[in-house]
Amino acid sequence: MTQTLTITDELRAAAAHIVEALPGDVMSADIVRGELIVQVARASIVKVATYLRDNVICQFTQLIDICGVDYPERAERFEVVYHLLSMKKNTRVRLKVPASEDTPVASLTGVFPCADWFEREVWDMYGVYFSGHPDLRRILTDYGFDGHPQRKDFPLTGYVEMRYDEDQKRVIYEPVKLVQDFRTFDFLSPWEGIQKLLPGDEKATVAPATPPKQGGA
Repeated sequence: MTQTLTITDELRAAAAHIVEALPGDVMSADIVRGELIVQVARASIVKVATYLRDNVICQFTQLIDICGVDYPERAERFEVVYHLLSMKKNTRVRLKVPASEDTPVASLTGVFPCADWFEREVWDMYGVYFSGHPDLRRILTDYGFDGHPQRKDFPLTGYVEMRYDEDQKRVIYEPVKLVQDFRTFDFLSPWEGIQKLLPGDEKATVAPATPPKQGGA
């Protein structure tokens, strides 16, 4: 009787194969909460991604996403995280690469063309530079935006605010101003703060209906 492999079995086999096939490029490959997570040396990300795409055992042919994570306490504070999917085997792998503001990561646009916009988003949000990217520009923030908003040390109010200036007839940027004069905090929910009745509130004052008597009269 042929034994059917589960997805976890497939991931364990893929993890063992990746570590054996790419020594020095792959630092570790572990199953965490049912997911395959591979730590990759920064200089080897293109080699590893190409191998995972082309190798007949792996067949991770689709790049789903690239995102960033910020760990300010680390010497290399960022991790670039790649999510790959094998359509053939219905399995996924997550690649993690360490990075900092001064250590560029090689672009995967030559391996997966869809990495173009993903890498631009990571650059915009975290400031991780991707060497070899054909057009590394901001993609979510404005042209004159200062800083990278998903870093944990980025101020919640930002650095500048924009408004339309009626005198200059154009949008202008100014330092953030938080005017407190007209801000009051009563710590009530929006519903508790309303003093007047709203349509339908009168139903709440009607006495509840008397339940029917049980048994005979």
